[in-house]
Amino acid sequence: MKLTFLGHAGFRIEIGDQILLVDPWVTGNPVFPEARRGEAIAGATAVLVTHGHFDHVNDAPAIAKELGIPVVTIFDLAGWLEKRDGVETMGFNKGGTVTLGDVAVTMVNATHSSALSDDDGRPVYTGTEAGFMIAHGGRTIYVSGDTDVMADMKVFNDLHAPEIGILCAGGHFTMDMARAAYAAKTFFDFKTVIPCHYKTFPFLEQSAEKLIAELPGVNVVEPEVMQPMEL
Repeated sequence: MKLTFLGHAGFRIEIGDQILLVDPWVTGNPVFPEARRGEAIAGATAVLVTHGHFDHVNDAPAIAKELGIPVVTIFDLAGWLEKRDGVETMGFNKGGTVTLGDVAVTMVNATHSSALSDDDGRPVYTGTEAGFMIAHGGRTIYVSGDTDVMADMKVFNDLHAPEIGILCAGGHFTMDMARAAYAAKTFFDFKTVIPCHYKTFPFLEQSAEKLIAELPGVNVVEPEVMQPMEL
């Protein structure tokens, strides 16, 4: 499989017969080169959105309409995007699994918040925050979404045994590097950990050194924007 970091919490995941864009924030993202937008989204088969915050969902409708692909997300947010933007959606909920080609995507819990604003600035309920287990050919990727450490993570590992963890780790809005390391070594048995949701803004963590130091024997990869990783 091939993973390409799109900056912040966004990833392009080429797995099985699918090219999945997870939380692709490519417009106004200070660390994403917008001239490479076409390259980032080319051939995508679905857009996965973890929750309704601008830095995760704002680009999803435009990309989905441009490519004629569905937005795959929690049921409430899916319905709102379908009504507001007229996009094809695939709405499901935590514990549910959808099949995209030969790839299975299971929605799992996260602990964060999730809301957007309408044109008058009023909050819009967009369902609750989530993460994803993305599985193909006996291999599973855990995308944490925005979250803190949760005891639920033990259940995730018992049921899914993910080999790769894409973990938010920037602090301030999510768990930081130390908490992400605690989650990884306490609840999971990852071979590879990829931190995200850091370095985008000055008040977020700027380095994965703490994560690396706390996870000896784990391949901790600090991703570089638009540099593919073969895993």
